[in-house]
Amino acid sequence: MGSRRSVTFGTRRRGELFDALIGLFLAEGFAHLTLDDIAARLRCSKSTLYTLAGSKEQLVRAATVHFFRGATDEVERRVAGVRGPRAQITAYLEAVGGALDAASDQFMADLDAFAPAREVYEQNTRIAARRVQQMIADGVAAGEFRDVHAAFAADLAATMMTRIQQRTVQVNTGLDDAAAYRELAAILTGGIDA
Repeated sequence: MGSRRSVTFGTRRRGELFDALIGLFLAEGFAHLTLDDIAARLRCSKSTLYTLAGSKEQLVRAATVHFFRGATDEVERRVAGVRGPRAQITAYLEAVGGALDAASDQFMADLDAFAPAREVYEQNTRIAARRVQQMIADGVAAGEFRDVHAAFAADLAATMMTRIQQRTVQVNTGLDDAAAYRELAAILTGGIDA
């Protein structure tokens, strides 16, 4: 019984550390931080950080995976109660934008510059595009959307999602991520209206 409690505490502590780490990275980025800096900011030892990952690079990748896993869970929770493909696509894209609201420009720049973290982000964008593709296909099957090529529409969404997350849309239009995702949802669902 004691070991179960310590595992639960250890798992909880690990999750708390990752959450704090993600908060730090989202606010300030990570490229400029050393392991000593991170340990000091999280009020833990470097040996504690090494229980999470074997190096700073692995820690950044693990934190990125943890961030996207949590963001995906939150996005899916927000979409779960929504009925109808149009409303689901809108809720989904707005939730994705909301999940990225906390990400500073520095975090996004660091993410783009660090290949292991960028790969995690790109993988999540591909997963999101497949999710949008399925919602579009469901909408076509339900007669809510005209008969469009769902993979093309999803690829269009994925391209814009990448541009939003890389801050290209913000630079070119002035729209923040949440507003850009709302616009994408409106254009996408309006463009495939039955």
